[in-house]
Amino acid sequence: MQPDKNKLALFLLLTPLLVWLLLLIVIPHLDMMLISLQERVAAREYRTSFSNYIEFFSEPLYINTFIRTAVMSILATLLTLLIAFPVSYYIAKMMKGQSKQILFLLCLIPFWVSELVRTYGWMILLRESGVISSLLQSLSLVNGPIEMLYNDVAIMVGLIYGSMLFMIVPLVTTLDSLDDSLIEAGYDLGGSHWNVLREVIIPHATPGITSGCIVVFMLSLGNYLTPVLLGGKDSLWFTEQIYTQFITRFNWEQGAALGMLLLLLSSLIVWLGLKLSGQSFRKVMS
Repeated sequence: MQPDKNKLALFLLLTPLLVWLLLLIVIPHLDMMLISLQERVAAREYRTSFSNYIEFFSEPLYINTFIRTAVMSILATLLTLLIAFPVSYYIAKMMKGQSKQILFLLCLIPFWVSELVRTYGWMILLRESGVISSLLQSLSLVNGPIEMLYNDVAIMVGLIYGSMLFMIVPLVTTLDSLDDSLIEAGYDLGGSHWNVLREVIIPHATPGITSGCIVVFMLSLGNYLTPVLLGGKDSLWFTEQIYTQFITRFNWEQGAALGMLLLLLSSLIVWLGLKLSGQSFRKVMS
């Protein structure tokens, strides 16, 4: 009887999660897939077709926009990792007690406000009449106002800033579990800073690096506000193409197809990244 009670208790505990996954993830995605396979032939008349998917591969704008979005998302992920790793190591291994908690809290504070507010904050800083432009003029470093918005650099800054926390948290958690004696042993055996980093710290932090990179990449690839607000109308971000199909053109069939392709292609990129790095979802989750 005891095993049956344990199974029932486990089922009851998992029921809210399973219902949430079914209602908010599985069913909407199945519905979107069915919509993407429809082709409008007349008013309220549809037929099953792959024409919406064919349109993606036959239209250079869609392909080029996705490639650009994927490349910039990968670059944003790598830059976020390069910035977050030393910060995370400092928090996890160099800080102790209350100072550690305060520094970690400082990383959380920007995320107490919405993404929209944070993006508008960067617009205030980078616009022609913004804080940075005014500061450079007051220091006589530039002759006049400079516009730092509506370019790829502004988009990259916004993406890195908006996803930094999702890289720091898994890295801090992983590095915090690293025994300090292993690092000391590496130095005692004659290892340099680079050797200890490569042979001890990075291998131990690999699960945190992988999980952080996956989250940051998916967030960057699916981001809409940051590219549109900081990159302007010519940002050429794939989610903007999806928004245009759904909201501007009322072409839900094409928008659903682009959404499904974004999901499939992003999952493929993540899978290839795991294979190239010798990782797997099982290792990351363990």
